[in-house]
Amino acid sequence: MSLARLVVTAVRIEGRTKAEVSRDYGVSPRWVFELCRRFDAEGEDGLEPRSRRPWRSALRTPIEVEDEIVELRKGLLDQGLDAGAHTIAVHLARRHGEAGVPSVATIWRILVRRGFVTPHPQKRPRSSFVRFAADLPNERVNASSAVRQSLIRPESSSVLSSLATG
Repeated sequence: MSLARLVVTAVRIEGRTKAEVSRDYGVSPRWVFELCRRFDAEGEDGLEPRSRRPWRSALRTPIEVEDEIVELRKGLLDQGLDAGAHTIAVHLARRHGEAGVPSVATIWRILVRRGFVTPHPQKRPRSSFVRFAADLPNERVNASSAVRQSLIRPESSSVLSSLATG
């Protein structure tokens, strides 16, 4: 049984006061009042955990602007022109002036979110590095490599280099 059900059971079935229940279970009185209100309105479903995510973000770029960015991207690609975030920002600035234009980074994020750009990592991740480590200290290491090279004559030749430490 969850703590929310336990608290509501103590208030509704056992008939204890909300202040007493909040003190006994170590929860805030405000939470006890909220749980009882939810239980009265929705029943058992009101006691389920709720998302804390906000319903909307005040700073999010409006959908109309996002749609305009996508429209510009498609139009520039159809014309065979550069359709990157910087170019789209310039076109938006020409249409609306500098004040109504989202930043280049915002345009990039919109294009990525809408599936127009697959970002490439600029560096290899460190997890892809394969580091050599000898099994034993002072272990002898032998390494060799061969490279195929074309020389002046039509026959091909190999260059063999080897490294031996020890």
